[in-house]
Amino acid sequence: MTLPVHMLVMPILVPLLAGAIMLMYDERRRQLKLSIGLVSCLLQLGVAMALIDRAGGSAVEGRNIVTLYLLGDWPSPYGIVLVLDRLSAVMLLLTALVALPALLYAGAGWHRNGQHFSPLFQFLLMGVNGAFLTGDLFNLFVFFEVMLAASYGLLLHGTGRVRVGAGLHYIAVNLLAAMLFLLGVSLIYGTTGTLNMADLATRIPRLTDAERPMVHAAAALLAGAFLIKAAMWPLCFWLPNAYGAASPPVAAVFSLLTKVGVYVVIRLGLLLFGAQAGLSAGFGSNVLAAGGMATMVFGAIGVLQAQDLGRMTGNLVLVSSGTLLTVVGLALIYDDAPMLTAALYYMIASTLALAALFLLAEPIGRKEGGIAGLLAITAEAFGLDAEDDLDEERAEQNRPIPGATALLGLAFLSCVLVVAGLPPLAGFLGKFGMLSGAIERVTVLPGLWGHWAFVVLLIVTGFCALVALSRWGIQSLWANTDEPPLPVLEILPILMLIGTVALLTIEAEPALRYLDRTADALTRNQVYIGGVMTAPPVGPDPS
Repeated sequence: MTLPVHMLVMPILVPLLAGAIMLMYDERRRQLKLSIGLVSCLLQLGVAMALIDRAGGSAVEGRNIVTLYLLGDWPSPYGIVLVLDRLSAVMLLLTALVALPALLYAGAGWHRNGQHFSPLFQFLLMGVNGAFLTGDLFNLFVFFEVMLAASYGLLLHGTGRVRVGAGLHYIAVNLLAAMLFLLGVSLIYGTTGTLNMADLATRIPRLTDAERPMVHAAAALLAGAFLIKAAMWPLCFWLPNAYGAASPPVAAVFSLLTKVGVYVVIRLGLLLFGAQAGLSAGFGSNVLAAGGMATMVFGAIGVLQAQDLGRMTGNLVLVSSGTLLTVVGLALIYDDAPMLTAALYYMIASTLALAALFLLAEPIGRKEGGIAGLLAITAEAFGLDAEDDLDEERAEQNRPIPGATALLGLAFLSCVLVVAGLPPLAGFLGKFGMLSGAIERVTVLPGLWGHWAFVVLLIVTGFCALVALSRWGIQSLWANTDEPPLPVLEILPILMLIGTVALLTIEAEPALRYLDRTADALTRNQVYIGGVMTAPPVGPDPS
C-alpha cells in the first residue's frame, strides 16, 4: 500500500496518539499538552486537505472516487473498513477547521480549569473523525461512544452548579441515544447478517416481506439515536442548556457534534433508503422533513426568547440542524441533488459561524453594563471566579489588544450575516441555493407544499435570527463603549473562523462544484457501493 492510502487512517491515529502521549504527563505540564494538541490539530488539518484532494481532485473527468482502507487486509464485508468519499472528506476538513481555533482559544486559560482537558479534546476528535470514516455500523457505534465519553468530560470541565446540572442532563439523554443505537445495530445484524453499510445497501432491495418490517424497525431505532444527536424536535430540548453551559472552546467544538448526527442521517438515509432501495425507498423521509421543519420553528422561537448569546447560539444550532434534516428528507422523497448541494455548503458556513459565536459570547460578556451585564447568570452559579476573570498570570501572558470593541463588533456582524443568510457571505449563497432549488422543484411539480413550507421557514428563521442577534448586539456592543479585556489568543481563533468563511465565500465556485459532485454521488450511490464491495485485499508483499 502506498503512503497516500495509509493517510486514510491518520485522522484517527493522530489524535489517538496525541491523547495517549498527553496522559503520560501530569496536570503541571498543561502547556506542553496544549502544544502537543495544537500540533495534532495542524497535522489533522493537513491530512484532511490531502484527503479532500484524494477524494475528488484526482477524479478523472469529475468522476467520484471511493478509497478504502482494509484494516487487517480482510476484504469487505468481512473485515473492518474505512471509507473515504467526498462527503467524509468534507466532514474531516470541517472538523479540523473548527478544532484548531477552538483549541487555540482554550490556550488563553480555559484548558487550566479542570483535569485532562487536552487529552479529552483529542479523544473527541478521534471519535468524530472515526464516525466520518467508518464503513460499518459496529465501528460507527464504537466511535460514537468514544466521542460521547470524551464530550461528557469536556462539558463538565470546570466548575459551577449550572454546568454540572446541564452536563448530567446531557449524559442521560446521550446514554439513551447509545442504547437505541445498540438495539438498532443488533436488530439489523440479526435480520440481515451484516453491518457493512454498502453490503446492507445491496441487501435491502432483496428483503423478504418478513424481514422488511424488522429492518425498518431497526432503522427507526438508529434514527432515534442519531436524531437525538442531530437535535431534531422533539428530541432537542437538552441542547441549548448543555451548549450554553459549556465553556466557550468546548461549545465551539460541540457545534460539530450535531453534524455527526446529520452526517449519519445523510449517509444511511441516502445509501440504504434512496431511490435504489426498492420497496424501502424513501422510508422515513416524510417524518424527517416534517421533524426538520418543526426543529426550525422551535429553534427560531428559542432564538427570540434567549437572553444571552450562548443560549441564543445553541438555538441557532437547532435552526441549522433542522434546515439540513429537512433538505435530506426532501432529497429522499424527490432525489433532489441541487438542494442537497446548497445544504452542504450552508452546513459548512453555518458551523464555522456558530463556532465563532460561541467563542464571542464570553469576551463580549466581559463588558461592564449593558444587557450582557444585566442578564448574566451569577458568577457563583457558573463558577466564574475560576474561569471568567483574567487573573494576573493570564493577563500577563495574554495582553489585551487595542480596539477590542471594534474587532468584536465586526466579528459579531460577520457571524450575523452568515446565520441570517444575508449577503455577501457564504450563508447567503447557501440559503439562496436551497431557496432556488425548492422553487425550481415546485415550478416543475406544482403542489409540493413541503417545499413551499420550507421556503417560508427558511426566510422566517433567517429574519428571526437577524432580529434577535441585532437586538443583542446593539445592547451589548453599541450601547456600551467600555473596552473589554481581549487577549490575542481569544480574538485570533475567532478571526481564523471568520476568515475561513470569507475564503469559502470567495472560492464559492470550486466549493460548490465539489459539493455538487458530492450530492450527485450521494443520491446515486452505486459508486460508493461498488467501491466498497469490489476492493480486493492487498495480499502479501511479493518481495
